Amino acid sequence: MKIQKSPRFVSNLTRNTLALIMAGGRGERLKQLTQWRAKPAVPFGGKFRIIDFPLSNCINSGIRKIGVLTQYKSHSLILHVQRSWGHLRAEFGEFVELLPAQQRIESTWYAGTADAIYQNLDIIRSHTPDYVLILAGDHIYKMDYGAMLAKHVEQKADITVGCIEVPIAKASAFGVMEVDKKYRIQGFVEKPADPQAMPGSPGEALCSMGIYIFNTDLLFELLIRDADSFNSSHDFGKNIIPYAIEKYFVFAYQFSNAETQIQNYWRDVGTVDAFWEANLELIGVTPELNLYDDEWPIWTHQEQLPPAKFIFDDGDRRGMAVDSMVSGGCIISGASVRHSLLFSNVTVDNYSKLDSSVILPDVTIGKNCRIYHAVIDKGCEIPDDTIIGIDNEEDKKRFYVSPNGVVLVTPEMMGQVIHYVR
Repeated sequence: MKIQKSPRFVSNLTRNTLALIMAGGRGERLKQLTQWRAKPAVPFGGKFRIIDFPLSNCINSGIRKIGVLTQYKSHSLILHVQRSWGHLRAEFGEFVELLPAQQRIESTWYAGTADAIYQNLDIIRSHTPDYVLILAGDHIYKMDYGAMLAKHVEQKADITVGCIEVPIAKASAFGVMEVDKKYRIQGFVEKPADPQAMPGSPGEALCSMGIYIFNTDLLFELLIRDADSFNSSHDFGKNIIPYAIEKYFVFAYQFSNAETQIQNYWRDVGTVDAFWEANLELIGVTPELNLYDDEWPIWTHQEQLPPAKFIFDDGDRRGMAVDSMVSGGCIISGASVRHSLLFSNVTVDNYSKLDSSVILPDVTIGKNCRIYHAVIDKGCEIPDDTIIGIDNEEDKKRFYVSPNGVVLVTPEMMGQVIHYVR
């Protein structure tokens, strides 16, 4: 019998769910952007950090019991979560709890995604959830987890895996699922060399989003078994899910619009090219990711800054920004900004020109600079007359140049030592 998905029914499910966000990733493919910060702490979208998206999804879905598991260079991530997410009411059973790697059970740090959860079993038990929602902390998307929980209960599933359709050519970077007509998972291979296509869609593969719902008792059972296995990588995609599909009811939940069946927005900004592209998508006329959505806001720490300011209107010196997003605290002083995204507290001085670039917070760009197709990291001071993005061969001598020609510039590359948290 189909369960009625009333708001009351869904709210009871979300209230009894503990979300655990895996935020300890190194993010090596982002190169020097993660030299001093974990990938979930990387700034995104003008004023946010990547971790704000899964956290906002939880809050907007009615899930108010959240743990954030940290490990790699987590100081800036921890500070951001403390500043941005300390408003929940503990007396109502609401919290965002930081769970750093601390060798609670084993004498090692987190050895894999499954091991990270296993080492916090005592904390999970203390919250007595009916369901545990496990999330990746390094993807950009909006998702109502309440609908996924309702489907999980309706199907009487033991485990539900969030999934998206990915072109076959790109699917080898994901966990690929084989499902039957009812979307029960029949096979699961992590990062296969030859991904299997979906039935009826020869060009697409069904891939894991790194989102899992577990019935709590089963999660404990599977994690304890995995911890006792010396041959295991202690990873959900490589070990837990492949084992579980042979013994339990494991279903795929497709991340798509319920009315149109069109796949919703989801981005893995795991490379410099993907990060640059996803940020610049936001300045489009009707971007897929709508940051102006009052019904599903993205929450973050709101720094108190003055409005952006554009100075001078002379014939050869005009402060202007066209086809761009400019955040608070920015000063565009007699400079031209086109098709770019500027985070907070960016200063661009006289006669400089920016085009198709992503400028992270607290960057100062001097006079007569030319910057194209670039990502400038937080705190950089770009000297007068600097040219970036015109000659890739010259750029490679000083900076990182991506396969698609995006130039990444960090303070260290400019010979600047920054002694503050990024």
